[in-house]
Amino acid sequence: MLRPTRRIARRLPRAAIATTLAFLALIPGVRAGMAETFAYVGNADSNDISVFKLAESGEMTPVQTAAFTGIEKPGSSTPLAITPDKRVLIAGIRSQPYLAVSFAIDPKTGRLSHVGNGPLADSMAHIAVDRSGKFLFSASYGGNKVALNPLGANGVAGEPKQIIPTGLNAHAFLPSPDNRFAFATNLGSDQVLSFAFDATTGTLTPSDPPAHKVPEKSGPRHFVFHPNGKFVYLVHELNGDVAAFSYEAKSGAWTETQRTTVLPEGFNGKPWAADIHITPDGRFLYASERTTNTLTAYKVDATSGKLTTIGSVPTEKQPRGFNVDPSGRYLAAVGELSDGMTVYAIDQSSGALAKLKSYPTGKKPNWVEFLSLP
Repeated sequence: MLRPTRRIARRLPRAAIATTLAFLALIPGVRAGMAETFAYVGNADSNDISVFKLAESGEMTPVQTAAFTGIEKPGSSTPLAITPDKRVLIAGIRSQPYLAVSFAIDPKTGRLSHVGNGPLADSMAHIAVDRSGKFLFSASYGGNKVALNPLGANGVAGEPKQIIPTGLNAHAFLPSPDNRFAFATNLGSDQVLSFAFDATTGTLTPSDPPAHKVPEKSGPRHFVFHPNGKFVYLVHELNGDVAAFSYEAKSGAWTETQRTTVLPEGFNGKPWAADIHITPDGRFLYASERTTNTLTAYKVDATSGKLTTIGSVPTEKQPRGFNVDPSGRYLAAVGELSDGMTVYAIDQSSGALAKLKSYPTGKKPNWVEFLSLP
């Protein structure tokens, strides 16, 4: 009699698990084993970070307002970066003293806890962590320079290891997908600088050639790599262009293949493009434009990397920053002049954006980072 009982006992947990998973699958907004996703919004005028939890339905729930302790004067923006291990969020302070403020991320709740501050070389418009998680890249628009800081084990920045003068208005500074190169846009000099990057020693060396030129007075601003590492997309602030490039990983070379626009149909005014992001699967690309307060969507050709414009939608006032969540199903955009964030659903077949809901943030929000935990 004991043997059958033991066999039934062994089966029961599996049956119970299967029943539970089937039940969960029927509940809207619940997915078995789903990661918790959080959005972090950098607010320049209130000197804090708004933390939201993203539900499966696209609903955002406020979790926390994490203040920058001891920082009183507002900066012009608050760039954010998250370490590859998802343990630390770093915020760039653009008022003196220029600091990189590091927060530990709670792996269960997404909440932020301040762990320390490190020095930045200037007022930095953009920060990014290298793929190893050991170094912080930063770009100074007003200081015409880029810099490299080592990161401690706790994610706090040390003294700058390298400070490199650039052309006018360095705006974004990012590592290549394989971490062998780093690229910096110079908005005022219409060029993208290229550096070889040694992640072992933390050393940047100008490439040969050291720069890629773009059309005069176009104002190259932000850029993003395609997830497959074969393409790069660059948005130009001053003329509203979005350029597609093929990317040669061995040499770090960019070769332009297409040039289109972020400007909506019938545009009449002075372009003021801002941010650019791609879905994790690489099928859709989005860019923001501040004069018209719009987001423009593009479909990405998987073979050539070329773009087909889907269309534009209205968004928050002065949309300096936005981002796509790790599932590729939602986009969140913030407005510097609306002190708010709007969440859109991304149509998984067309890439079109559909507005879901808007939420208040801190003052002058300009940056969005998403993170899925664990």
